[in-house]
Amino acid sequence: MTSQVKRAFKFRFYPTDAQAAELSRTFGCVRKVYNLALQARTEAWQQRQERVGYNITSAMLTAWKKTEDLAYLSEVSSVPLQQTLRHLQGAFTNFWARRCSYPTFKSQKKSRRSAEYTSSAFRFRNGELTLAKMAESLAIVWSRPLPRGSTPTTVTVSQDSAGRWFVSLLCDDQPTPMPATDAVVGLDAGITSLLTLSRPVGTLTDGQGKIRNPQHERKDRARLAKAQRCLSRKTKGSNNRAKARLKVGRAHARIADRRRDFLHKVTTALVRENQTIVIEDLSVRSILRNRTLARAVSDASWSELRSMLEYKTRWYGRDLVVIDRWFPSSKLCSACGTLRGRMPLNVREWTCGCGTPHDRDVNAAKNILAAGLAVAACGDGVRPQRSTPGGQSSMKQEVVPPQRTHAAAQSRD
Repeated sequence: MTSQVKRAFKFRFYPTDAQAAELSRTFGCVRKVYNLALQARTEAWQQRQERVGYNITSAMLTAWKKTEDLAYLSEVSSVPLQQTLRHLQGAFTNFWARRCSYPTFKSQKKSRRSAEYTSSAFRFRNGELTLAKMAESLAIVWSRPLPRGSTPTTVTVSQDSAGRWFVSLLCDDQPTPMPATDAVVGLDAGITSLLTLSRPVGTLTDGQGKIRNPQHERKDRARLAKAQRCLSRKTKGSNNRAKARLKVGRAHARIADRRRDFLHKVTTALVRENQTIVIEDLSVRSILRNRTLARAVSDASWSELRSMLEYKTRWYGRDLVVIDRWFPSSKLCSACGTLRGRMPLNVREWTCGCGTPHDRDVNAAKNILAAGLAVAACGDGVRPQRSTPGGQSSMKQEVVPPQRTHAAAQSRD
């Protein structure tokens, strides 16, 4: 039985002029409080070697509201201001745990415009959501129903670079597990083909078990370049520049929305039709340092693909197995186990000494599946033994600790 999870349901809404003005003020105050608290914590450490926590910054916020320069902080709801202090505390906690870099200041132009409201700062009744400091409810487009009997615990309002307004409702939900199946599949991520499967699955793949890469950014590259050229010609601070910036934002939003929609369809189909899914532990951050591949890899969005597989397998009672990133899936013959030497990326097809012809990606997907089944059996990562002087490699597996191994029962966070 799948345990209860927190799920965010995101909807678009259309605010009135008064609501848009109030939310814009709130976004500005949230950004100001975050920057002030970050500056205070940084100075306290640099000057006195003192760690300032959430409670102290909360007291600072109360004092800031009483000053003449920052009295406008009292004009908006206090809940989003307190929540941004909690977010800053979480950022420092991750920094101390060496999970991320030192927190940076929020920029008026580049940072995400958002505000988070807890249950004390909004009212949700009969399908209508009303935020604090607002008399009217938000005009939300309910594109899908919320879980039956659930009530939002947190509401996040945001505005993207294209000028669109969104509201995200965090609710308790208990997803229904999908019917069990014996099907297993190995996935090899790529650029020309987004994914290559160890076996064809459904209607998403071609005859070789490959899922095409739509390359949304590449298709809209001309549209985006034109919008950016128009933006570069506008005078800074002018209304025309603001309009041109919105056009650039819309171009980026179109690419991101289409990419996300396609990834959802692919991952949902894979989770629905397979009980066990095996993937590689790719270091996307390292791959992005390659200037030749960075743009194509970013467009493929491997990290988001993996994140979707992680939470969907956890929700619907499936198993996700991640093998060691150093496993030589492309160079290992899936028929006889021979480990070939160096194989450049331009080699897409090769023939093993045993006479078996291989498509590089299909062979890698088959080896990933075989290694994943070993992972599921022993509960750890695997790596084949080095080849013998004669060039043959035994299929016995040597257990090695992977840098990152996930199972369906483990949490993303």
